[in-house]
Amino acid sequence: MTTTVTIDAQNINNLDLSPIQTVIATWLQNNAIATYEQQLRFNINYPRESEDPRELSEIPEIRLWFIRLDTRYPWLPFLLDWTHELARYTAMLVPHQFSTKEGIQFNPEALEIFLMHKIFVLGDWMQHQDIPSQSRLKSFGQMLGYDLDEELFEIF
Repeated sequence: MTTTVTIDAQNINNLDLSPIQTVIATWLQNNAIATYEQQLRFNINYPRESEDPRELSEIPEIRLWFIRLDTRYPWLPFLLDWTHELARYTAMLVPHQFSTKEGIQFNPEALEIFLMHKIFVLGDWMQHQDIPSQSRLKSFGQMLGYDLDEELFEIF
């Protein structure tokens, strides 16, 4: 059951996380956070001029909102619908360029730092939530184009 959270220009311009805070607070209060794994999507309503060629992840105000979101919920990728939302979420936080032929091209070093940061955050958070993590973290890495070595998981 996918949950879509709508954020608008007012939320973005005021760095207002209340639309997502309400949803996550309910899930946490009901001790049901694990049941919403990969079930979260965003509907971003942000007005642009018709000739504005930028993708949403290229608009500084939207990126700043997502930076604030990631600071509040660094484990949010656990909840994101990886098929539809993970690449966009990553693009909000990692420097990138768009190519008409190859699509989104992340800065490789920045993507690697982002991935490893999320692996450690998610690993710790899932352990605290008693959620088995190794296969999930390996899948997360694969979604971003990385095969994580088994030895990494022996460290933590």
